[in-house]
Amino acid sequence: MMKILLLEDDQILCDSLKEFLELEGYCVDVAHRGPDVFDLTFKKSYDLYILDVNVPEINGFDVLSSLKEAGDETPAIYITALTDINSISKGFELGAEDYVKKPFDPEELVIRIKSKYQQEDTLLYYKDICYNPITKVLQKESQTIGLGEVQQNIFHALMVQQNKIVDSYTLMDFLEQPSANALRVNLAKLKNKLGIEIKNIRGQGYMIENI
Repeated sequence: MMKILLLEDDQILCDSLKEFLELEGYCVDVAHRGPDVFDLTFKKSYDLYILDVNVPEINGFDVLSSLKEAGDETPAIYITALTDINSISKGFELGAEDYVKKPFDPEELVIRIKSKYQQEDTLLYYKDICYNPITKVLQKESQTIGLGEVQQNIFHALMVQQNKIVDSYTLMDFLEQPSANALRVNLAKLKNKLGIEIKNIRGQGYMIENI
């Protein structure tokens, strides 16, 4: 059983993630402050660290830096609302192997864990499409298809949450000039290019329904 140490100071989010990960079969210990991580890692070893950045006393960047300096090579994933390129670069320079932007669907986090650390089949399928949500390689009838950044992000958000509604405002965040009309145009282009059905749930959002 994979042992995970989760550093997250938001009690509600922490409890939710712990419960979700445990339902997936992981053993999860939690820390709410930076120093708590050192106390826990002194007592036992882990297979993976999931670290928030903005936590009390010692931030997630400094926590991972200290662990690495002590010779700890446990892989780490950052979960954070920070999105500027400097923060992302710093995280990877310190040794993180992945970066998940808040807010996120816990299922996406599990997909990343399985793909990177468990080598299980995490490819997503829809009709004649095969999609790797980690590498973001999209294949249709075994042919690799390239999408522009905007449509790639929209497709990814819908694909990793098949059969679930993705809020329209979440999808519009991927647009350079967000608007309902611009979103509909990009969705129409995706449908035509990939031959997929994207269902409009009036007043809520969109979804790829995989029956």
